[in-house]
Amino acid sequence: MGGRYRVSVDTTEVNRSYPFATIFNFRDVGGHHGHDGRAVRRGRLYRSDSLHRIDGTDREAFAALGVRTVIDLRRPHEVERDGRVPHFDGLTWHHVHPEHAEWGETPYRPGSDLARYLADRYADLAETGTAGLARAVGLIADAANAPVVVHCVVGKDRTGIVCGLTLAALGVPDEDIAADYALSTEAGERFRTWYEAITRQTGQSLPPLTCPAEAMTLFLAELREAHGSIEGYLRHAGVTDAQLTALRAHLLT
Repeated sequence: MGGRYRVSVDTTEVNRSYPFATIFNFRDVGGHHGHDGRAVRRGRLYRSDSLHRIDGTDREAFAALGVRTVIDLRRPHEVERDGRVPHFDGLTWHHVHPEHAEWGETPYRPGSDLARYLADRYADLAETGTAGLARAVGLIADAANAPVVVHCVVGKDRTGIVCGLTLAALGVPDEDIAADYALSTEAGERFRTWYEAITRQTGQSLPPLTCPAEAMTLFLAELREAHGSIEGYLRHAGVTDAQLTALRAHLLT
């Protein structure tokens, strides 16, 4: 299964390919414009759904990216259940679990405002998962770790938060961050199709897979209201000024 997205970012079109058979939400986070009009470098930071399914021809395609670091945001029981990214020479795996409540504790009620629901879940994670989020951003900030892949189970929520915070710290406008986040909606449908075929269970047992752009813009705006800026939140979480400087130095052209 493969595909190609064309996403409008300012006046530049950014192509993101996912040449994998069993990974459904893999894309390059680069290509947006941040501070001083500088572009986010391509081939340095990727986002994905779970990488434990890499097999067969996917191994060759993944190896060709030269990934050095995988940041796995899944819960410990999810890693135990499914396993981790396969071994590749030169690849380091980091299990970084931002503490947060299970989705089932606050289930989505169909018909209610999905963007508001998701923004609230993301705000909850940002409050309880500071240590994990700071560690993830710190790993991304270290140029020696690049190329980096950040992933969770579906690659939309925990991964969306980490990538959203990273792009915001790079000066990418919220609307572009939200547009990138919203790309996971189509990927979520591919994941749902795979899930139902493998488990023979309805996708209704999954949390919401739609990614309304407003969920990300609400989350970022309200985080700024609480902390003054995204950088203010990241400092509160434990990211240092040196790490923020390093992040911009190697991810912006």
